[in-house]
Amino acid sequence: MYKEHTHKFNTILIGVAFSPNLKNNIFEAMRIVDFFDANMIVVHVGDKTEKKAKKISQLVSGLSHEDDKVRIIWKQGDPVTTILETAATNNVDLIMLGAIPREDLLKFYLGSIARKITRKAQCSVLLIVKPTEDLRPCNHIIVNGLQDQKTEQTILNAFEVAQNIGAQQVTIVEEIAPQEVHVQVEDDKSLRKDLLRKEKIRRKEELRVHDILEHVPIEYKEGISIKTQSIFGKRGYSIGHYAKVVNADLLVMNAPSKNSLWKRIFTRDLEHILSELPTDVLIIR
Repeated sequence: MYKEHTHKFNTILIGVAFSPNLKNNIFEAMRIVDFFDANMIVVHVGDKTEKKAKKISQLVSGLSHEDDKVRIIWKQGDPVTTILETAATNNVDLIMLGAIPREDLLKFYLGSIARKITRKAQCSVLLIVKPTEDLRPCNHIIVNGLQDQKTEQTILNAFEVAQNIGAQQVTIVEEIAPQEVHVQVEDDKSLRKDLLRKEKIRRKEELRVHDILEHVPIEYKEGISIKTQSIFGKRGYSIGHYAKVVNADLLVMNAPSKNSLWKRIFTRDLEHILSELPTDVLIIR
């Protein structure tokens, strides 16, 4: 494993509520903070009481002996606005948010507050589906390889994250929309044409991704098994389904661009994932 860890995330913020998941959420954040040798900001939007203050202080007490390593901020106001403003003011690199289990406990989704923060944050966001008190190994990371100007940096960041958290495998998934094939299958001849066109597109995508991988420093790839996978299907839904099927530990995605098409792109790509989180999701900005 690469010993000189890079520091993609120097300041990490977690917003906490006094729910049954409080301890697990803070412990998850503390592990990420430790992996990246980062500073930690704990934000509670609501009343500060002696009991609440004592509880949070006890939970974070084992993180560091450095007084400035952890800051606990108490604020009143709208949770979304408060967390976003706190993140911007303190140059936060990563916001951590917890998902909510559905009734069957096998599916997770974002609550309205977390979803709004995810959409509006100016920094990266990590969505945790099963926060635990105990360490969960993160062995397999999936990262999007879609053709986009942000993808090369996202893949590089995914390898940085993999080195910091000790992941053993990174799979780069290229989602290819069915309409890119443009072949209507009606008989054996059109079926062969469809298969040949898909294979041609798959090879082209793999060459593009391999070119990106050539620019990833060797030390970032050290000790990591690297795989590429082309998938024909709806963007966002396909990669989320794939992550679930292979039991990935983390899915890394580009953040949508904030241009005139931002809302449509976000809906098309990420809303499928946010509506039913397949695993922990890291959105890179």
